[in-house]
Amino acid sequence: MDEQITPQQDNLEFNNRIPLEDLKNAVEQIKAELQKVIVGQDQFVELLIVALLADGHALIEGVPGIAKTVTAKLFAKVLKTDFNRIQFTPDLMPSDVLGTSVLNMKTSDFEFKKGPIFSNIVLIDEINRAPAKTQAALFETMEERQASIDGTTYKFEAPFMVLATQNPIEQEGTYALPEAQLDRFLFKIKVDYPSLEEEIKILDTHHQRQGKQPQTLISPILDAEQLAVFKEKTQAILVEEKIIKYIAELVSKTRNHPHLYLGGSPRASIAILNTAKAFAAISGRDFVIPEDVKKAIAPVLNHRIILTPEREMEGMTTEQVIDMVVQSVEVPR
Repeated sequence: MDEQITPQQDNLEFNNRIPLEDLKNAVEQIKAELQKVIVGQDQFVELLIVALLADGHALIEGVPGIAKTVTAKLFAKVLKTDFNRIQFTPDLMPSDVLGTSVLNMKTSDFEFKKGPIFSNIVLIDEINRAPAKTQAALFETMEERQASIDGTTYKFEAPFMVLATQNPIEQEGTYALPEAQLDRFLFKIKVDYPSLEEEIKILDTHHQRQGKQPQTLISPILDAEQLAVFKEKTQAILVEEKIIKYIAELVSKTRNHPHLYLGGSPRASIAILNTAKAFAAISGRDFVIPEDVKKAIAPVLNHRIILTPEREMEGMTTEQVIDMVVQSVEVPR
């Protein structure tokens, strides 16, 4: 009997080989800190934390007035890192984002003045208001964490995360984001209206604040060094071969689905893998389970797949197709 118990105990020790208690505690602290101000956006906040641990960027979509920008700003406040906000407008030039070379009159040399993108957490408000030329300026910065200007490459300091907001309703004066740029966002987070109970609580907390700015109520929780350690732990999460096969099958199904014009790329598969690891980590688990993959698939894929025109006209959503794909692939046991 004893001989049967011993291997199970060995197994248990193996399953807990990465200490995740401090990571889990930090995540709970961040959530608690943001809940002082943000009401009813639990999934939104969790996805921002997961994107941070998975070293990805997040596109936040929702109608005006539902605290997209406030949540992103307060999220940056709980991190002891630099933060910049850029308001995208139709007349914004790439140099307004990246920076420009300025003539130093004393030395008669050109000096590079860094733009607002040179920060740790960058909030881009109304990203779809800037033209294609300015959107293109973000391609290299988001993928390679660097900017090439006047033949010189400037590396960004870690962490580097772009949080971008866009309004899905008001299309006048907006530019659709190119597919290649959408693909560089780890997530597209859709933020909806609060419930009646949540709205009552929002009004109540706003009244209780009595004019105090939300930022003054938030304390920093995590610094860059701790975050780097947590990211390393997240990358080391165990993923079994059957889970990797499950992710590949899910993404592969989107490429030949009758309702889809465009399916997920290998970058989408990698994004689901990294996201599933982060979901496991914040749960205090050092191994990925199928539920982690299921949680990851919608925010990772809903901006990467395109419905066929017929299905779009019928009012079908990408979430409905993603659900069909999940139902059609057998869950590994």
